[in-house]
Amino acid sequence: MDVVTIGESMVVFTPTSDGFMRNATQFTKKIGGAESNVAIGLARLGHQAGWISKLGDDEFGKAILAFLKGENVDVSNVIFDEEAPTGIYFKEPRRQNNMRVYYYRKGSAASKLSPIDLDNDYLSKAKYLHITGITPALSESCKETIFEAIKLAKGNGSTIVFDPNLRTKLWDEETARATLLEIAAEADIILPGVSEGEFLFGESDPLKLGQLFLNHGASVVVMKMGAEGAYYFTKKESALILGFPVKQVVDPVGAGDGFAAGFLSGIIDGLELSKAVERANAVGALVTMVNGDVDGLPERDEIAQVILKNGEDVVR
Repeated sequence: MDVVTIGESMVVFTPTSDGFMRNATQFTKKIGGAESNVAIGLARLGHQAGWISKLGDDEFGKAILAFLKGENVDVSNVIFDEEAPTGIYFKEPRRQNNMRVYYYRKGSAASKLSPIDLDNDYLSKAKYLHITGITPALSESCKETIFEAIKLAKGNGSTIVFDPNLRTKLWDEETARATLLEIAAEADIILPGVSEGEFLFGESDPLKLGQLFLNHGASVVVMKMGAEGAYYFTKKESALILGFPVKQVVDPVGAGDGFAAGFLSGIIDGLELSKAVERANAVGALVTMVNGDVDGLPERDEIAQVILKNGEDVVR
């Protein structure tokens, strides 16, 4: 197994019309969740990815499981809960470049994850453990699960990859800051955005933030800068890798997960850090061009076209 990740996937409903959701009469149904997005992104790029979670024993849970199976993600450690429902969230595309998100995940099956749900033999197969700051925000038992997974992964010699993925709607700021900093101290690779760095350290300069994260314990820091690209930092070097221009952002949700999948793909393939970040930038850009959390996640040939700048509008 190249990567194992832990977290909640939900059914996503999006109105077919823009504006206030209160006026919407029709919705599309898709699948979304940071960790499963990353797993799908990796699988599309030819890597072996496993996803640990709980789903409600309901139609939405069955739809999510079938979808991830169809994307070649290993779901052997997904548990169905007969008493708790599958989480749901809604996107409200108010206007261009203005998306609101509403969660209905309190008491969901995934929020019932606990350390006893972890299989150390399964975790031991993973070269990388990918975690986000979303899962520990779901419940105290989820928080305990993440720290137990980190402990087991470290014992197995796996590399810990942490995307803070701050969600202020899910927990209070004091608890979020303390928990995310504690996880960051355990991470080998950390993938923050500048706003997340500012939340954690009170600093907005990406160069200073990179050093702060390194001093906090990470060996590699990749600082996402949106359309500008991303910085990477190690104790020996740092550089800004420029992003790829996007004519129109259709849906920004999931771009960070695509970035994480692209970066992980690059380091699994043994690319230099600069090239791994370049791949991450390309995947993140491609995700924003398509509606849906995972619909824009590319295959390898699409990434090559973007990086080589030889993509055509129509492939004949």
